[in-house]
Amino acid sequence: MSSPAAAQLSNYLVNSSLLVLTGGMVTFAAALASSRSLPVEAEEGDAAADADADLAAQPQAGVEVPAVTGGGDRVPSVGAVARGTQTAVAPTAVAPRGGASGGGTGTPPAGAEPAAADVGGAPASREDRLNGVGLALTWLSFLLVAGGVLARGVAAGRAPWGNMYEFSITACVVILAVYLGLQRRRPSLVHLGLYVTLPVLTVLGLAVSLFYVPAGPLMPALHSVWLVVHVSCAIISGAVFTVGATATVLFLLQDYWERTGKAPRASRRLPTADALDELSYKLYAFVFPLWTFAIIAGAIWAESAWGRYWGWDPKETWSFITWVVFAAYLHARATAGWRGRRAAYIALAGLSCFVFDFVGVNIWLTGLHSYGGLPQR
Repeated sequence: MSSPAAAQLSNYLVNSSLLVLTGGMVTFAAALASSRSLPVEAEEGDAAADADADLAAQPQAGVEVPAVTGGGDRVPSVGAVARGTQTAVAPTAVAPRGGASGGGTGTPPAGAEPAAADVGGAPASREDRLNGVGLALTWLSFLLVAGGVLARGVAAGRAPWGNMYEFSITACVVILAVYLGLQRRRPSLVHLGLYVTLPVLTVLGLAVSLFYVPAGPLMPALHSVWLVVHVSCAIISGAVFTVGATATVLFLLQDYWERTGKAPRASRRLPTADALDELSYKLYAFVFPLWTFAIIAGAIWAESAWGRYWGWDPKETWSFITWVVFAAYLHARATAGWRGRRAAYIALAGLSCFVFDFVGVNIWLTGLHSYGGLPQR
């Protein structure tokens, strides 16, 4: 494939991924909106079951209840009478709420309607179907943008990580891969789909509209094997930081809702605050050594390119600041009294430092690393 054809294919795949992921985000949002009625229905079902139990324990109008005698006479069931479907029932034992009486098999009495779950199992809810569609669209978007990154590498004849546009689209691939991998291990994390696709769409939108530059050669200082080592580690670190920060923000929301009791019904589909806190901590703990290695690899690359390991260039400085903040977060998590909200604020500060390191340094600051490749406008 020629370079122009590969570049055109890359652009087509990335733009298609943006459109498909937009559909996935909208579908996840629709699933979240449809979940609002589910807890209400469940509560109404529980209330109805409680009402049936109360009615079964009390004599009903128009129903003669024989007295309990020593001969073992039993009180007739009146659940069907309470529903207005029968006027008389045969005497039987009052079944507990679970449906079984005594040590019996739990078989419903003759004439009673079987529960919906007893007939072939409950069908998938509208929310489940929408989440399934959203997840399928997310997978498709992941494959499309991954193909776009590969085609970009073919078009450029190098690793496709030489400017902000290429860094951004590759980071989107890794963010989606992290989310989809976690969801495969824990299917309940499908409910995080909206909160993950939203930042990915933001990054993709910025890449296509503001960061895009045609595929081309690298500046001489970047011609090194360390481009693959250093930048790939930085991309993976940034992607995992982003997913971890998403879990951190949701943790802060869930923690507030659980403490105040003001949770919207849709939030019940999210993991608990403790589960989100643990998930974010595991992600940060996993990626921190990789970020450390990325900084070390960058220093080695700087020595081969500019003859010094460290020069407090703006990019180097903000990379180190990011490292310090996340090191403080991990230390805080290991220190009594610095779990939960206070540690979460440190983690979000670390992500803010990383975002400034990636965007702010390349756009607003001048240094040896100011080669983001932004088009002149």
